[in-house]
Amino acid sequence: MEIKKVGVVGCGQMGSGIAEVCARAGYEVVVSEVNEELLKKGLGRIQTSLAKAVERGKISAADRDAAWEKIRGTAHLEDFSACDLIIEAVVENLEEKKKVFSALDKICPAHTILASNTSSLSVTEMAAATSRPDRVLGLHFFNPVPVMPLLEMVRTILTSNEAYQTARNFGETLGKKVILAPDTPGFIVNYLLVPFLLDAIRALEHGLATKEEIDQGIVLGLNHPMGPFTLADFIGLDTVLYIADAMYQEVKDPRFAAPVLLRRMVAAGKLGRKTGEGFYKY
Repeated sequence: MEIKKVGVVGCGQMGSGIAEVCARAGYEVVVSEVNEELLKKGLGRIQTSLAKAVERGKISAADRDAAWEKIRGTAHLEDFSACDLIIEAVVENLEEKKKVFSALDKICPAHTILASNTSSLSVTEMAAATSRPDRVLGLHFFNPVPVMPLLEMVRTILTSNEAYQTARNFGETLGKKVILAPDTPGFIVNYLLVPFLLDAIRALEHGLATKEEIDQGIVLGLNHPMGPFTLADFIGLDTVLYIADAMYQEVKDPRFAAPVLLRRMVAAGKLGRKTGEGFYKY
């Protein structure tokens, strides 16, 4: 099967990035939001990102224009009916994602592959909300999508060989390095990352060192591009908490139990970069 037209459900930070990389790779793209206001904001985010790519010499002005011409925005899921592959990038909530998958299953032809950008939730449960569980899988991109080279592909026990190979080939055409993960909580990256972030927060909570010292230790001692507190602020502390809670709920492993400090910061609205303050002020 050949992928020609791609749908992206959600035009937020992740969805807009996914739509951009698909268009830059030459695919026709339909991207949606729940209303026209959010859609306009998301499309504006794509235009800004494309402009920055030109400024940095990553693409030419002609490539920018060609990519933009391939993107169509919509506020109606019915406009995904001609897509060969659809990537869901809505809020990280299983029930909301299952609603999207169920709706798409009714709208799309039998050949359409349905994928989720979830970073931790059960893809199998999303597949079970459709009549085509063999054509459902996970395609977990990383933020910022146009920059990060990794694509974590999640294959469930129901995903067919044909859907798997088609989706893998598609990911590689985007210029991404594809790694295959099973449908287990956190997949590969978050299974390792989340305990690391939570341990850093516990270390701060217990007075081991300051957040600055911990971040500097990781950056300079382990050669990471940023320390755990800078990274948590970048991801969003509410997102870190949600992922940790979802993983703990499924496996009951204390490594995924969120520290009290993280819960208090989220309750206080200190979510990181997106609110102007998390562990650091922005």
